[in-house]
Amino acid sequence: MAEQPDGLITIQDFVRWGASRFNAAQLFFGHGTDNAIDEAAHLVLSGLYLDPGLPAGFRDCRLTPAERVRVSELIERRVAERVPAAYLTGRAWFAGMEFAVDRHVLVPRSPIAELVEAGFDPWHDAERIGRVLDLCTGSGCIGIAAAAYLPDADVDLVDISPAALEMARRNVERHGLEDRVRVLESDLFEALMGNRYDVIVSNPPYVSRAEFDALPAEYHNEPELALLGGEDGLDLVIRILKDSARFLTDEGILIVEVGSSAPYLDSRLPEVPFTWLEFERGGEGVFLLTREQLVEHQERFEEALAQ
Repeated sequence: MAEQPDGLITIQDFVRWGASRFNAAQLFFGHGTDNAIDEAAHLVLSGLYLDPGLPAGFRDCRLTPAERVRVSELIERRVAERVPAAYLTGRAWFAGMEFAVDRHVLVPRSPIAELVEAGFDPWHDAERIGRVLDLCTGSGCIGIAAAAYLPDADVDLVDISPAALEMARRNVERHGLEDRVRVLESDLFEALMGNRYDVIVSNPPYVSRAEFDALPAEYHNEPELALLGGEDGLDLVIRILKDSARFLTDEGILIVEVGSSAPYLDSRLPEVPFTWLEFERGGEGVFLLTREQLVEHQERFEEALAQ
């Protein structure tokens, strides 16, 4: 049991104390928050079964003795174990929606959320998007959010990890989307023959070996399968580029997050006209290609895969 700090009474007291503990311990933030105060607020409010949008007036409410114990334990575990807050609470937010998460899936944090919220505008006409594929889906957050923001679209969630797919199924049920969202086990496109999509979106493993080895401890609590993308981070990305055209409609688009491996991708495929997307809320390393562009550069993708 965590030692009870003296003098802490209100929600705000525990948020302040948690933030101080986190800063003193030099924790790393990058799994839904980027600073100690927001991280502490996430843990405290989750420990009280409250949503992050709690009105400010409630921050002065007092905690019961049992609540103080529960919140203190969460804060101390975050310091001692270097576990992302979302794994301690079992929940995270993406595109304004709550998702269940555990250590079998990445903590949702992709800037692709902005594209989903906009219905992929201006890159595709939302009214003409009938099918979406979320490749390497993990928790299912991208595809499930796409189904929520595109109420006339059907969505396939695909991953190679059975444990990740179980979490994705839970999230599909949580949001009541079983009638429009399928969960499929597949090594990329292997089990999808005959399917075509208006949008293929993917946040695949893209971390290089050197970067992975240097990541803060928090990231090493996430599944290596979902992070490590080979020596330069591009093993799966090149496979996706090579095969996507066969699974896109004529006006379809491919959107892939490659994060810090973007320079490696440009270097390996300098002739390919990647459109690097910009985001109002921050984030980078997400490219877009049309089916026409994928077909045009098919030979280059095959050469890159053979290297």
